Amino acid sequence: MTDHPRRVTRALLSVSDKIGLIEFSRALAAHGIELVSTGGTAKAIAAAGLAVKDVSELTGFPEMMDGRVKTLHPKVHGGLLAIRGNAEHADAMKTHGIAPIDLLVVNLYPFEATVDKGAGYEDCIENIDIGGPAMIRAAAKNHDDVAVVVEAADYQAVLDELAANKGATTLTLRRRLAAKAYARTAAYDAAISNWFANELKTEAPDFRAFGGRLIQALRYGENPHQTAAFYRTPDKRPGVATARQLQGKELSYNNINDTDAAYECLGEFDAARTAAVVIVKHANPCGVAEGVDLVSAYRKALACDSTSAFGGIVALNRTLDADAARAITEIFTEVIIAPDATEEAIAIVATKKNLRLLLAGALPDPRTVGLTAKTVAGGLLVQSRDNAVVDGMTLKVATKRAPTDAEMRDLKFAFRVAKHVKSNTIVYAKDLATVGIGAGQMSRVDSARIAARKAQDAADELKLAAPMTRGSVVASDAFFPFADGLLVAIEAGATAVIQPGGSIRDDEVIKAADDAGIAMVFTGVRHFRH
Repeated sequence: MTDHPRRVTRALLSVSDKIGLIEFSRALAAHGIELVSTGGTAKAIAAAGLAVKDVSELTGFPEMMDGRVKTLHPKVHGGLLAIRGNAEHADAMKTHGIAPIDLLVVNLYPFEATVDKGAGYEDCIENIDIGGPAMIRAAAKNHDDVAVVVEAADYQAVLDELAANKGATTLTLRRRLAAKAYARTAAYDAAISNWFANELKTEAPDFRAFGGRLIQALRYGENPHQTAAFYRTPDKRPGVATARQLQGKELSYNNINDTDAAYECLGEFDAARTAAVVIVKHANPCGVAEGVDLVSAYRKALACDSTSAFGGIVALNRTLDADAARAITEIFTEVIIAPDATEEAIAIVATKKNLRLLLAGALPDPRTVGLTAKTVAGGLLVQSRDNAVVDGMTLKVATKRAPTDAEMRDLKFAFRVAKHVKSNTIVYAKDLATVGIGAGQMSRVDSARIAARKAQDAADELKLAAPMTRGSVVASDAFFPFADGLLVAIEAGATAVIQPGGSIRDDEVIKAADDAGIAMVFTGVRHFRH
């Protein structure tokens, strides 16, 4: 053989997650491999009737300080780090009675899970593993001679190699395992450092790292010539990363990005208050509506822009029922995501074999704090999540006329949606449904025009006498720098406006609203989304 096989004579096992441990240990013992272990892992192996040496027998020191010190010892790290073909290393091992450790099996204290369950500060600290990462890094560095396993998913790969190579592992496997080991400790340390930053309320720590666990390798990225993969972070926010896919083709990069955009927008609508549906295309909502039930909300959302909805993502804030499932499957849809679904709805969606159905279990809370990150050339932009919600804002009437109750209801609805549309953003809404959306334009007036044009197109398709922007309200994600954008909205038929305010020309914009007799409300909060 040419793949530098290394026979495994001794294995050190120390795991917090004991799934598969006994079966793996039994298979190692069958190859004549000596088992060395620590604490609870050693007890579990011994209880299964297998011979196991406690690490304290190896080191000559007992576990101490509540188990904090047990593997941080030269007889452990020397056994992991010694280069087998180095005569000086071999002499040192012989002089100091250090036995080689050829296989290390460690999965770390469950720090991420401890934080996720809301444990207190001291519990989180106690679940920071020290000896585990140190051993993992040592074994990974010396992968020419040592194999390191950091999760049970790799047990079988090791056993397959031992069976194929007369009790030895290959360099190819050891290198792959070493790379994974360093990635695991990096993600672990990232989780700890971010937790500390949060606990200390450090908004800009000197170093910032993010880590994640592979969910799936993707066929390609945004375009076929780009590679991509999807990772899960310690943040357990309900959404596409935590959802269960019941059916349909494998999700693509764009599917995942668009589904996340749809479900985050949907989180603005409390399911206990109303049924709501969001339809997204290319990460922008193209139709959003509330209704007495999901099917009526879907029909209203679809009416906003049925052309863009073709091949889009549909997100629902309540359990997907049969009526909604039938309506959604009337046109080509890429993904449906909801907290849950009835068996009848699942069966209806199943008639469209390529349609992905995701069940997320819950809705994301728009008020929850968190971080978002974006790469730029040579850098990483990190910011807190936009968790401002219109219901928590102090709304100020800026015009002579105050909005009616019905207008205020629609203004709040429109501003909820505007938060999730790419800037510059203009959203027309009427009767708790979007009727025109202008997204991502370089000028706000162009967004206002595009949204009005979309509304006219929808009216033509629905054979309406006038576009639904007549008698609508309008939301702007940022202030109007000039009155021109507002004048377009007024011409489209808007009777009330919600916007952050704060322009040096606010007086000019307010005067234009007053001259037209429309109401204007300032939120004091901007929702740029680039």
